[in-house]
Amino acid sequence: MGEPTTHRILVVDDEPDITALVAYHLAKSGYRVTTAANGRDGLRAAREERPDLVVLDLMLPGISGYDVLAELRRREETRDLGVILLTARKDEPDRIKGLSLGADDYLPKPFSPQELVLRVGAVLRRLAAPAVAAGGLVTAGPITIDRSAHRVTVDAAEVELTATEFKLLRTLIEREGRVQSRAQLLETVWQAHPDIQTRTVDMHVQRLRQKLGRGGDCIETVRGAGYRFRRPQPEQRARKRS
Repeated sequence: MGEPTTHRILVVDDEPDITALVAYHLAKSGYRVTTAANGRDGLRAAREERPDLVVLDLMLPGISGYDVLAELRRREETRDLGVILLTARKDEPDRIKGLSLGADDYLPKPFSPQELVLRVGAVLRRLAAPAVAAGGLVTAGPITIDRSAHRVTVDAAEVELTATEFKLLRTLIEREGRVQSRAQLLETVWQAHPDIQTRTVDMHVQRLRQKLGRGGDCIETVRGAGYRFRRPQPEQRARKRS
């Protein structure tokens, strides 16, 4: 059974054969699919149609996929869309750049259409419920944040955090599953003060992990890109943090 038909997917790719292949398999799985053949049309469709997720090729004519992604994340009306990159570029720096700009996933060409459909479903599920909220409470994995009281617990045990550590944790949880670059965290948590350097982010993340104990395993290091909050699966909890 496919995903609910209320989910709208925008496919942006300049290769008609790939666009048709992706659109066919997504539609067959129950998604409502629209397409665009270049970056400008893709941005316009994203603003006008408000899809739930964009499957985005990086090698586009005119405006590159990187520029499209950056613009999607810059605009308030599109910043929370899911984005999966499709690209023939397989080098690690290209993946890191895409993740740093806010992509949710990355699939190199050639790819399996079935795998793409599964990844689309996984991203949509993650974005649909990034945290369980009840009033001022946000629960993500073993961590619960009381936003109004600035109180954090891990497995019901209270953890003492500084105001900056609290804001850092809240930002990561509210953007669960999405890589946050050091520059993005500086802008959000520290308001990008000119005297604050990127290593400050690393130091705060290290201290935050230590204070959170088991909960600190949820904060992943994405090498060369930044940090991401992701609830570990039961079999992953014993693994060492990056």
